[in-house]
Amino acid sequence: MVIDMCVHPGFLKEICGDEERVLFRRKHFGLYKQSVWPVELFIKQLDAAGIDKAVLIPEDLTVRCGDSIVSNEEIKTLCELMPDRAVGFASVDPNRADASEVLEDAFTRLGLAGLVLNPSTQRFYPGDEKLAPLYECCIRHDKPLILQMGVSLQPDAPAKYAKPLLCEDVLLSYPQLRVCVSHFGWPWVTDVAALLLKYENLYADTAMLYYDSPKEFMHYVFEEQMGRHWADRTLHSKILFGSGYPRIEQKRMRQAVESLELRDSTKQKILGDNARQFLYGEAE
Repeated sequence: MVIDMCVHPGFLKEICGDEERVLFRRKHFGLYKQSVWPVELFIKQLDAAGIDKAVLIPEDLTVRCGDSIVSNEEIKTLCELMPDRAVGFASVDPNRADASEVLEDAFTRLGLAGLVLNPSTQRFYPGDEKLAPLYECCIRHDKPLILQMGVSLQPDAPAKYAKPLLCEDVLLSYPQLRVCVSHFGWPWVTDVAALLLKYENLYADTAMLYYDSPKEFMHYVFEEQMGRHWADRTLHSKILFGSGYPRIEQKRMRQAVESLELRDSTKQKILGDNARQFLYGEAE
């Protein structure tokens, strides 16, 4: 099974009935000319890339921007439209007074599979005490956490909030919490590698492309920024496949990962096995 851990579904037609919200998404996601297309086409894109399941990422910017790029309710709608292909995560703006209640509702009533937070756009440091109720809620419901770390291509997203070493306070305080550092924390990938070595329940995904082609960028990260054999020999059980769709084409990102000089067994772990461990706590 191949699982894409980083899919932003804000431009799927079935949740784009409000043109003002589409304009809001284009502005705050930083894709100003992004087209809208139906779920049917998205499924064809998954098929073309050989991807079995997509983890759908919402983003709650209520406090700073007055709305969500994609809401938890919209994620639930998309999951109902493609129940065999979608895994829906929840987003909660940690600065909301009702953040804990919103997350509890997302896990219970909406049945979402985990929590995703974006420190740069939501403006918080991961170790801030106000996050404690959200982390505790994840642990109580046995749900994983995605932290979108590293440089963000979204507008108005300061990188100072998203340096991967800031995650260490969370990892120390909540060792049982499964955490994924999205985008491999680029450009701080060696910091992420160090944390992956140290913390059993930490993972990182490959949803990173900041220049050049996907293949060139993957080779740069895994063969130049990191030691050439780190992924294959030491981090093989910690890396998750993520595309960053729609900013990056899923098919090209999978081809980029496949092009790395890794054992077939390592590629299979990256493409799906590790994601099952992260999402569910044990391989299916």
